[in-house]
Amino acid sequence: MSDSLSLNSAQLHILLALLDRPRHGYAIMVDVLESTGGTTRLWPATLYNTLKKLADAELIIQVDDPDGSDDARRRAYALTDLGTRALDQEADRMQRLVDAVRAKRTEARS
Repeated sequence: MSDSLSLNSAQLHILLALLDRPRHGYAIMVDVLESTGGTTRLWPATLYNTLKKLADAELIIQVDDPDGSDDARRRAYALTDLGTRALDQEADRMQRLVDAVRAKRTEARS
């Protein structure tokens, strides 16, 4: 993973949804919807295409369903250490951006 990695919105929301525990696709969609107050909805095509990209980048891995389902169609995902670092880096990048905006606004008011 490059230090210049920048996650798109769907990637960021998925990694955040997986931060506290593994989840299957539907649980990820629900978590994102709830954590954003209903402002962000990951439709199935976006969700599963993004999950594949995150898995290909080794930011997440497929794991056994945390709910204990034997349904083979129900795939669950968990963050890897690399995924956790990517999420932390993106949070730091976003914080620097917020700090820069606030500093610039303060300068503009002076």
